Amino acid sequence: MSDWVSLFSGGKDSSWALYRALEEGLDVSRLLTVHPAGDSYMYHTPATELAGLAAESVGIDLVEVSPEDFGADDVDDAGAQGDAELEPMEAAVRELAAADDVDLAGVTAGAVESEFQTSRIRGMCDRLEIDLFAPLWREDPVDLARAMFDAGFEIRIVQVAAYGLDESWLGRRYDADALAELRDLREEYGVHPLGEGGEFETYVVDGPHMDRRIEMEYEAVWEGDRGHVEVRDARLV
Repeated sequence: MSDWVSLFSGGKDSSWALYRALEEGLDVSRLLTVHPAGDSYMYHTPATELAGLAAESVGIDLVEVSPEDFGADDVDDAGAQGDAELEPMEAAVRELAAADDVDLAGVTAGAVESEFQTSRIRGMCDRLEIDLFAPLWREDPVDLARAMFDAGFEIRIVQVAAYGLDESWLGRRYDADALAELRDLREEYGVHPLGEGGEFETYVVDGPHMDRRIEMEYEAVWEGDRGHVEVRDARLV
């Protein structure tokens, strides 16, 4: 059976892509997590240090890549920046594809609407002559969120950066009640129901694809108009 690599941050979108791949019977033999040292145009950044626990709970081997700071907070050419940020991930996928015990068929990705990210991942797949499984792509965001809730995903909000989202959202469960409020905020401020574009970021602490729940202790860090959770301790329970 051919191997699949799941591009995985532990956030809801990449976790949903992994879950759907497993539901489809794809043989996902590796998770691949990129840990940016600073801000990033291509990658989810908050709480990626929990990826090891998530992988242990899912029961799939994890490959971790920790590139140097991309310098994404001071960029003149976003396109060139995205291309540069893709390089360490593509190098890791190439290395996996070359491994004797891997017959790489494709990668999974949690892209929803970002052509910026998806075009680059698709280009990588074309260069490697592998497939891309992107089950969230261009799907209705409210329907996607509800599908995650119905499947039993427990999702926590770990970063916010949008008008209408204050400190009270940090650590909050992303569930039907939160979605209802976000839909109201979309009317008022244009907030995306799935946080597309970094308006908010999430982490999946439990789900049907996981054997044990991630329990985390954290502090909320608020920086005037945005904030994130600083994970102090985390364990599988």
